[in-house]
Amino acid sequence: MLDWYFEAPRRALALICAACVAMLAFGLYLQHVVGLEPCPMCIVQRYALVLVAVFTGLAALSKGRGLQLTGATLALVMAVGGAYTAARQSWLQWYPPEVVSCGRDLYGMIETFPLKRALPMIFRGGGDCTQIDWTFLGLSIANWSFISFVVFGLLLLGLLFWRGGGGRAQTGSVSKAA
Repeated sequence: MLDWYFEAPRRALALICAACVAMLAFGLYLQHVVGLEPCPMCIVQRYALVLVAVFTGLAALSKGRGLQLTGATLALVMAVGGAYTAARQSWLQWYPPEVVSCGRDLYGMIETFPLKRALPMIFRGGGDCTQIDWTFLGLSIANWSFISFVVFGLLLLGLLFWRGGGGRAQTGSVSKAA
């Protein structure tokens, strides 16, 4: 099973991209149909997910091994950033601060404050980042987001470091793989 995934990096990158697009579509469904408003940390996670999708999609379209590795590396960096944000939000949900003020939304913070001050405010979790509005199997959206980013990160690490065929590097199989 692992060989099926890792032997065709373009297919693997396309699958990660498709999973990201499906998650983004589900997030938009929760926002526009169910009526859940995303908090600032949710929006940051959404941007990270969009960038993972863009980088893996572009890498899947490229035939050169160098471009695939660059795309996978950039997607990995975005997945780590998304996982960090989701982990911080999960922490805030499990251990909410004693005083929760209803803070500004992400765009209001960025418009009002310089980015240097706005980013720490986002990660502080002011406003509704501590609320749990939706759960599935006992896990919040932030928990599922963290799990997804970690899985994407592990799959991307696997693509970057997998050596099939008994430890040989597979340099020629990339251009043949779908």
